[in-house]
Amino acid sequence: MNQPLAYVNPQAKVAKNVVIEPFVTIDKNVEIGEGTWIGPNVTIMEGAKIGKNCKIFPGAVISAAPQDLKYNGEETSVVIGDNTTIREFVTINRGTKANMETVVGNNCLLMAYVHVAHDCVIGNNCILANAATLAGHIIIDDWAIIGGLSAVHQFVNIGSHTMISGGSLVRKDVPPFTKSAREPLSYVGINSIGLRRRGYSSEKIKEIQDIYRIIYLKGYNVSQAIDVIEAEMAATPERDEILSFISRSSRGIMKGYSKLS
Repeated sequence: MNQPLAYVNPQAKVAKNVVIEPFVTIDKNVEIGEGTWIGPNVTIMEGAKIGKNCKIFPGAVISAAPQDLKYNGEETSVVIGDNTTIREFVTINRGTKANMETVVGNNCLLMAYVHVAHDCVIGNNCILANAATLAGHIIIDDWAIIGGLSAVHQFVNIGSHTMISGGSLVRKDVPPFTKSAREPLSYVGINSIGLRRRGYSSEKIKEIQDIYRIIYLKGYNVSQAIDVIEAEMAATPERDEILSFISRSSRGIMKGYSKLS
């Protein structure tokens, strides 16, 4: 829907049934899919590719140049999937020559004041609560939930079906299916409630719990724990996902919780 108080660059590709509210700015080299709503005072800059049925609330800025001194004006992008909601004053910066794009998947919710820096890749069905802040090059797998006011260090990986407590400082990789809290960020159990909601059986949840007991509660170091899991636990998709995540971790995984004396 054309809005006379909005600016839409003639080179932008906007589907016919997109709703654009007053005082929106849409730059060139932008694509917006069917059924998307763009709220007042939203700024969508060069390189944004936004899917179908998204909702972008007032004050959001999508695809601004990365806050990276190495960025030299190369043509990069932000890619946002379908059915994703971006609340007030969210900022999503486009990529650099490292990855060329910043990605947010389908069915995500980015609450107010979230910041997603350059070259991040966020999977599907993720929730970032108010004022969660991602540095560059972060990977977040499907179904992850990051609590409000959390800050995630650059190059950190966050596994699928994780839940990170609000106000967390995330300096290490967070393995899949886990809950994490405290300072420094530590393992506090598996995300059993989330897993049940997503159809995981009690037997499968117990299997995941048994794996993490070996990793975090039996006194092994990570290499020893992996050897024990491979020797004692049957291969399953969940077991292999956990082991694969740990094996490719470059920053190391978060620690288990230890009570200070």
